[in-house]
Amino acid sequence: MITNVKVKHYKITGPSKSQRRIDFFRRWWIHLAPLPFLALIPAAKAAPGVVELFFSRGWYSFVAHTYGFLTSLIPISLTEIGILAFTGICIWLLFREIRYCWQIGSIQRFFQNVLFWSTRFICGIVALFMILCGFNYYRVPFAESYGLTVQDSSPEELYALCMELEQEANQLRDQLPENDLGIMELSKNSFRLAKEAKATFQALSDHPALPSYPISPKPVLNSWAMSLMEITGVFCPITFEANVNINAPDHGVPASMCHELAHTRGHMHEDEANFIAYLACRESPYPEFRYSGTMLALSHASNRLRNADGDLYQEWLAQLSEKVRMDFRYESVYWARFETPVGDVSTAVNHAYLQLNSQKDGVQSYGRMVDLLLADYRARHSGESQTGTL
Repeated sequence: MITNVKVKHYKITGPSKSQRRIDFFRRWWIHLAPLPFLALIPAAKAAPGVVELFFSRGWYSFVAHTYGFLTSLIPISLTEIGILAFTGICIWLLFREIRYCWQIGSIQRFFQNVLFWSTRFICGIVALFMILCGFNYYRVPFAESYGLTVQDSSPEELYALCMELEQEANQLRDQLPENDLGIMELSKNSFRLAKEAKATFQALSDHPALPSYPISPKPVLNSWAMSLMEITGVFCPITFEANVNINAPDHGVPASMCHELAHTRGHMHEDEANFIAYLACRESPYPEFRYSGTMLALSHASNRLRNADGDLYQEWLAQLSEKVRMDFRYESVYWARFETPVGDVSTAVNHAYLQLNSQKDGVQSYGRMVDLLLADYRARHSGESQTGTL
């Protein structure tokens, strides 16, 4: 007996247009995330006052008070832990991907996946960076908010500044401990020093551009790696941490802590962070901090003087105390050990990063603090107000 059975044929269709849009967004939204923020950069450059009011002293201040407070509860560097964990995870994922692509016999698939996830990660970091602190690069210049007038200066004026800093350094150096080689040595461990740095920086909080945040600098336990990359400190906006290289010469560590704390206040330009670190150290009750800040300023100012007028530089150099000279010599010897391809790559990356963030002279921008030092010198010796307008 034969039975006729009618078979129904169903038309197989793909996902609808709306579903395809949703799938596309789910896959690519992180890649697209930075675009709205990058599109706002021209407007931010054109309106620094708006950035200052609504971002730097608004949203950013809120994040620093809350998120920065939470991460500061942990005394060790979350950035350091995160880098180690991230490196381990990347190595594990890389080997897993290699194994998978080997099994399916597609080397092309491996490179496609690596490219996709690498760009996904980079775009995500860029978007997060802009949300947390990126627009601070376009806020009102610190010189303006602090009430300083930056202008061209003569070699004689620069010489006068160097002489003032030299006298301060000579006097302070006699008060400080030193090791058997005659090199300045910190009297406290790095964690105690971090607490003093926080207290030192809080003394500037009367100025509206330098608010009081519950953020302390964090000594990096693997500081040798920072020295290898020729880095004295780094502000990580992802964790709101001021990470400091504690293996660097002791006379520079307190100023480095204050430099990174200046970044936590939203002052991202390196010359401004250097100058703010000098201001904080200058007002510190701790001689080690005052000496460190003076040495930071003296290093940059004397280099500018050497390039501007060799005779005045030699005249200044002749009056520098032997103890201060020893500290400068040790600093040169220390960093000479790390002039390696790793350090060169690190410097090149930092140079490119600074240029991408409106610091056209890259790593040379650190030295532009001398313009601020000279403006401050003129203001102090002419009796001008430094209260600022904002």
